[in-house]
Amino acid sequence: MRGEWLSELPSGAVTFLFSDIEGSTRLVKTLRERYAQVLAEHRRLVRAAIAGHGGHEVDTQGDAFFAAFGGAKQAVLCALEVQRSLAVHQWPDGTQVRVRMGIHTGHAVPADGAYTGLAVHRAARICAAARGGQVLVSQATQTLVEDEEEEELGFTLVDLGEHHLKDLDRTVRLFQLAAAGLDPPGPGAAGGSTAGIHGWPTALTSFVGRASQVDEVTALLGEFRLVTVTGPGGSGKTRLAGEVARRVAARFADGAWLVELGPVPDPAQVASVVAAALGVREQPGLSAADAVARVLARQQLLLVLDNCEQVVAGAAALCARVLAAADDLRILATSREPLRVAGEARYRLAPLTLPGLDDLAEAARAEAVALFADRARQADTHFVLDERTGPAVARLVRRLDGMPLAIELAAARVEALGVTQLLDRLDDRSDLLTGGDRAAPDRHRSLAATVDWSYQLLDERERQVFRAVSVFPGPFTLEAAESVAGPDAGAAVLRLVDCSLLVPPRTGPDGRSRYGMLETLRTYAVERLAEAGEQDGAAAALAGYALRVAEEAAAGLLSSTDELAALWRLDAEDATTRQALTWAMEHDHAMAPRLAVALAPWWLLRGRAAGEDALLGGAAGYAETGSEVWCDAQFWRGQTALHAADLSGALGHFTAVRDAVAEQGASRVLAESLCGRSLTLATLGQLAEATEEGRRALAMGRTLAHPDVEAHALEDLAIAAVNGGDFAGALQLVRQIEQIPADVPGWLARVATNVQIAALIETGELAAAERLCTTVLTQTRDAGDLRVLGSLLDLMADLDLRAGRTQDATARLRESLQLTMRTGIWFELINILHHCGELCALTGRPAEALTAWAAYAAFARREGFVEDPQTGRRLELTRQAEEALGRAEADAAEERGSAMSTATAAEYALLLTAPARPASAPDSGPRQLSAGERELVTLVAQGLTDAQIAARLSISARTVSSRLGHIRDKTGCRRRADLTSLALQAGLV
Repeated sequence: MRGEWLSELPSGAVTFLFSDIEGSTRLVKTLRERYAQVLAEHRRLVRAAIAGHGGHEVDTQGDAFFAAFGGAKQAVLCALEVQRSLAVHQWPDGTQVRVRMGIHTGHAVPADGAYTGLAVHRAARICAAARGGQVLVSQATQTLVEDEEEEELGFTLVDLGEHHLKDLDRTVRLFQLAAAGLDPPGPGAAGGSTAGIHGWPTALTSFVGRASQVDEVTALLGEFRLVTVTGPGGSGKTRLAGEVARRVAARFADGAWLVELGPVPDPAQVASVVAAALGVREQPGLSAADAVARVLARQQLLLVLDNCEQVVAGAAALCARVLAAADDLRILATSREPLRVAGEARYRLAPLTLPGLDDLAEAARAEAVALFADRARQADTHFVLDERTGPAVARLVRRLDGMPLAIELAAARVEALGVTQLLDRLDDRSDLLTGGDRAAPDRHRSLAATVDWSYQLLDERERQVFRAVSVFPGPFTLEAAESVAGPDAGAAVLRLVDCSLLVPPRTGPDGRSRYGMLETLRTYAVERLAEAGEQDGAAAALAGYALRVAEEAAAGLLSSTDELAALWRLDAEDATTRQALTWAMEHDHAMAPRLAVALAPWWLLRGRAAGEDALLGGAAGYAETGSEVWCDAQFWRGQTALHAADLSGALGHFTAVRDAVAEQGASRVLAESLCGRSLTLATLGQLAEATEEGRRALAMGRTLAHPDVEAHALEDLAIAAVNGGDFAGALQLVRQIEQIPADVPGWLARVATNVQIAALIETGELAAAERLCTTVLTQTRDAGDLRVLGSLLDLMADLDLRAGRTQDATARLRESLQLTMRTGIWFELINILHHCGELCALTGRPAEALTAWAAYAAFARREGFVEDPQTGRRLELTRQAEEALGRAEADAAEERGSAMSTATAAEYALLLTAPARPASAPDSGPRQLSAGERELVTLVAQGLTDAQIAARLSISARTVSSRLGHIRDKTGCRRRADLTSLALQAGLV
């Protein structure tokens, strides 16, 4: 069926929307003649949304829709309305109708009432990659939506990373529509047969040759859990690993993740770098390797560790640790030498196939010639491989031993020199090809010769800049290059790009253009830097630049208007500031604490503070006790401990500052320490002392005319008032913050707004609380403030529960919980458990409600939190649950929750907030498992690895793995976390 307004179909930049019902065949078999009613209602709801948002129904076939929109935002809002309408509609027999949707924007012109072309095809493929209830959006559409001037869209688009879609040559970056009432994004969020490709930059060149090698490494990954691709620098290991990852990503529920270890100078930093790349937040008392292992134990993914050679010991140690803990993990490493870890499969990467010199047609099919020709055409669009150039190219690539990097460097000179002169120049330098270490393999010497040849063609200033910028561990701006290599370095940087010695600039997270350097070239340049005696000076210049950036950004974070730019700047400079801090810890003990303190608020906002706490503590050790920088370090360490639910540790840090500077009179650092003590004491339930400390801090802030301290103190007093039940007083205190004439830090303003929302909820001003939530949610997501976001989502869930919007509450609680588990901000778990209990009570799950509340109480007692007083609402819900169950069942449910550890309670809350399974879906629960299989699932849920289960049951680890594979086939549970949820659902734990 076609739409009614074909003559009005949009043209130019058109946004296409495709949708269809997931599992429609199953629905037909289940509903039989009633399916016609379901299909008619589905069509009515979808058509109403399309028309309501100015869209045009282009085509409809069965349960599939194809619509076109003149604006990207309208298409996304239409999809949001469709999903919400379908979710709340009353379908026959409680059936769930789950629709998958894909949206893409591209140039198109309608012809004869229809569209054709790549943009339409791409939109259809994006839809096919979605799962039921999910809306996937292309980067083209996301960019247009992001550019809209309107601030309140009511949704966000969550980046899912790169995905390889069927019949499309290149990977596609996908985003998931996230909003109340929709399934929250999660690991492996794109459905269908695709899997996420995370961490790889968009390829600017095509992948040439290596088909058999890709097949062989892919086969090894199917058999071995650790595969290391070895070969000299420039042999194409990184590019091969990327192609293999794209090939196998669909096998892994959580996709493939790249971690670039080339810029890492110290083997001890490997685990922290991997944690940061995976989004794993390190936690107090847990090493980075253990934090990574704990997270990966719940996931099924491919981890690609690239360029391990200079940190091979650290990479090997991490691989051994995580492989022992995470049985569903596969690792693909690239290195110039094996990692030498038990169970490692080693794959030596050979050079590209080389041509003969007799048959030109045959030579053109050789991989090395094909690569040269492809790259040469990029440098010179007029380049042709023919009878004149072919023999020279064949001889050239043979001279370069088929090494991809050497070939690409040579091809970049084609336009300037031509192939014949290029070959002559290389032949003139035959001494370089045979010089140096004669024991080194020929490939090493030929590559070094090619790089050195390119280096020698530079003038002296260009060589100096090339050496200096090698000190950067990652992409760098022109300003950064000038800070390290001198103010006149700009022209040389542009020249280095032309010579393929630097990667052309790409836009970073902060909008600035950044240049890069291939790792093999960096290694060469670093050697030249050391030979020239410039290494120490360049490292010091880099650290100075990093300190300036960090302190400028820290100043920006004190202003809500400058906050976003400051955060994005630090996001982009992460690798540089990390390397600079490592260097300063060894070489400049005056700089180290300044740099660490400047980075601390960014770490906290990004959910990384727990993992960086040891580094901050070490840097603070170089500062004089009681000095301003020492006090600032203790303050941020206290904030970190507080949000990790380490209340005694937090109080210790804040008290140490107070005691160190108390006799010096009023000061900013003393006032901030009093603020920290006030908040911690309020959380512990010591409200009188908390209020006294807060009042002292407030008086001091006003005396010093320090608006940040004044706002902080008012916020902490308001929290103490909320905890004491004085909600009206809390509102008065928070509203005083709004009267402060100066611009207070954005993070402080957001926390204060959360306190205001909590007070409004308790005083019954729910509409005002809803309005505030909508405003601050956008601000919080824009800032990427993970610390505040989790708390805000929990407050919004509270509002949803009071309004009876249990589906919205479920989605918000689940997202808040996922943030808590990812960041280690366990502070918020207590509220999540409390509201999960209410959710269960309101949705007819009395046993689960009592279990969640018991887990909440146990967590509060264990961590020293003051429990919220039992409100009349909570008491009534508890009474109803106990009455529904009877005393014995109620006691059993409460005993189960009381026995839960923090980790088990969090997993249980995930189960309680999981999307509902379609009523007609086959039973994938434990009822279809044997007693032995149920025992295995229970042991997995208790956190045991395959090896530990094998020891417990006196069987081999291979047998455990085989039996778990059979259980996965039966239940569809791909990850160990899924098996844990299965065990919790069945009450096995």
